[in-house]
Amino acid sequence: MSDIVQRINQLKKEKNAIILAHNYQPEEIQRIADFVGDSLELCIKAKETRADIIVFCGVDFMAETAKILNSDKKVLIPEIKDIECPMAHQLPADVVKKAKEKHPDAMVVVYVNTLAETKALADATCTSANADKVVNFLDCEKVLFGPDRNLAYFVSKRTDKKIIPIPEDGHCYVHKKFTLEDVKRVRKEYPNAELLVHPECNPEVQDSADYILSTSGMIRHVLNSDKKKFIIGTEVELITRIKLELEKTGEEKVLIPLREDAICDPMKRITLEKVERCLKEEKYEITLDEEIIKKARVAIERMLSAKL
Repeated sequence: MSDIVQRINQLKKEKNAIILAHNYQPEEIQRIADFVGDSLELCIKAKETRADIIVFCGVDFMAETAKILNSDKKVLIPEIKDIECPMAHQLPADVVKKAKEKHPDAMVVVYVNTLAETKALADATCTSANADKVVNFLDCEKVLFGPDRNLAYFVSKRTDKKIIPIPEDGHCYVHKKFTLEDVKRVRKEYPNAELLVHPECNPEVQDSADYILSTSGMIRHVLNSDKKKFIIGTEVELITRIKLELEKTGEEKVLIPLREDAICDPMKRITLEKVERCLKEEKYEITLDEEIIKKARVAIERMLSAKL
């Protein structure tokens, strides 16, 4: 164990802190985290923790979500520069307000990949792991859904409700990179591999996949499958996460990225040095308006209480 990891562990112990990290974090961060997961798993873990301090290794909206669920705790993020999720910022609160005025009979479901102000206007939040289930759970015929249009497409194929994407072309720039040409290339090179893609991928990529899964769904699928080769159509660091899980079992499987350049830059801003400084100086702290927290928590709790 390196010196810096030892110091981080000591600081965690002294301050009763927990480190939560998203599946797209670099390996060094995944290895020192107390829990690594997707957006839904991290929401649940943040709600359950008894720690006094939560250090969130992810992008801005994730740390905000942890604060919404733990308003009485100190929530820290190790970096504040360039850690914004571009997609989350594609759906500002005013866009939701205008859409609600245009469709007063619709309910609003927003991806957890949104800012707190946007969540505060929603009837429920969702993640890629439960988006279709959340939509079908609600008592309505029309749903304003955002910000990811491709996830809206995924949901529309699994519900009888009318799905209206807000904004019209919200997207994740990483998953938008994947093309049919990529699929044809890897299918040709690895004919016996299963293709797993994320529902943030373009419709034609989703339609050509063997399975459309959230990151947690991909992990479970690979670990439980008898197959040995998998093409992974999401951010490349998920392969790191799966390899770390396979280390525990001693099992060997071949993991091929659908694209080598499927990299979320804001997720790579956090380092061990920044985590240590974060714990030592207790910065940078997430602060949110109390009214925003109260309203946003209702939308998140609706998702969590449904146990979807």
